[in-house]
Amino acid sequence: MTVATDTLVTLEAIRAAADRISGIAVKTPLIRAWFPDVAGNVWLKAESLQPIGSFKLRGASNKILQLTPEEISRGVITYSSGNHAQGVAYAAREVGAKAVIVMPSNAPAIKRAATLAYGAEIVDVGVASSERLAKAEELVLKHGYVVIPPYDDEQIITGQATCGLEIVEQLPDVDLVLAPVSGGGLLSGIATAVKRLRPQVKVFGIEPELAGDAAESFRTGKVVTWGAELTSRTIADGLRTQSVGVHNFAHIRAFVDGIITVTEAEIRAAMRAIINSARIVPEPSGAVSSAALLFHAAQLPAYKNAVAVVSGGNVDPELLARVLTETDM
Repeated sequence: MTVATDTLVTLEAIRAAADRISGIAVKTPLIRAWFPDVAGNVWLKAESLQPIGSFKLRGASNKILQLTPEEISRGVITYSSGNHAQGVAYAAREVGAKAVIVMPSNAPAIKRAATLAYGAEIVDVGVASSERLAKAEELVLKHGYVVIPPYDDEQIITGQATCGLEIVEQLPDVDLVLAPVSGGGLLSGIATAVKRLRPQVKVFGIEPELAGDAAESFRTGKVVTWGAELTSRTIADGLRTQSVGVHNFAHIRAFVDGIITVTEAEIRAAMRAIINSARIVPEPSGAVSSAALLFHAAQLPAYKNAVAVVSGGNVDPELLARVLTETDM
């Protein structure tokens, strides 16, 4: 599909964002992964090693660091299942802004606790993405907070794109990049940076089969929405967004080569493989890219050097224990 790119995020903006957020987000390493029966070289981009345990700090910091003093004084608000919540809380604390987070009732306890620890105020709602957005809009009208969107925002996309910038800098010979996709902030950002630097590199988005709205959107060429009762089935709590963002989809259509879905069993098996081979701990959402390499090679192009983004590591300890002791796959 051909999409005009002159109105999308620029390489200049991405490089400026990298400089802007350098005092808050870190440059995460590429860790070699030795997956059995996987052709080619595989590296894991360990975003789980960010200060908040997730890539979300990049976009949140880039947005918040561009607020005016007046906006900072009003406080910020977002709606998130956990990782973006932590990113906003952490970055808001850095600039001295109040942070309010509208969070679903099924958010993992570990993410809720971390968000509170960073000084944010949490407002609970139901499990649907639409409920979180509606409550945030209500509170903005009442209190005048500044919204820090989780993904559908140019400054958020630009911040997440710094991850792609680092991938190319760290591995100039990369020829395949795989990133999780839900709302599309990470995938749209990474794909934009990678393709603007290395147009020949293939970029794929990966999401759970049980929350496959982005794959359907990519296939049909228009944004498709799945109900919360469907997307909430997946173990990958960070990938339960009901539809990809409008800004994100424009970048995805322009720069992404395909979107692949993976099963719940494959996600669990990939978590074990990452821990065994690279000694880093992924949350389920962070394991989907590796799951595609492990179980869907036939859907991927041939490669010599692949990077699978481990988007986060904020996994519930009890869930991790169950995954590690399973014997299936």
